Amino acid sequence: MSDVQETIREQISSNPIMLYMKGQPKFPQCGFSGAAVQMLKACGLGSDEFGSVDVLMNPDIREGIKVFSNWPTIPQLYIKGEFIGGADIMRELFDKGELEKMIKAAKEG
Repeated sequence: MSDVQETIREQISSNPIMLYMKGQPKFPQCGFSGAAVQMLKACGLGSDEFGSVDVLMNPDIREGIKVFSNWPTIPQLYIKGEFIGGADIMRELFDKGELEKMIKAAKEG
């Protein structure tokens, strides 16, 4: 396994809620990443209550996360080590109230 894949695995396992995005939670660099952060905040998370990686600053991670998840786009959300999806899937879950339930469960341990 490559070092990049190992780094990603460590990031996901050490953060109950992990978002790979373009930019940072306080300054997203694309609309989809911005929407992902807004949904997390609407579910009661502060920007310091979830892990994030700016893939624009980490080109190896940017490509590596796509391989890791077998998913071609960014952002990517992981909750308790499980790949949830990108902005569209997050939106579907958010609209149904499921995303908030998943986040609450992750925060409770």
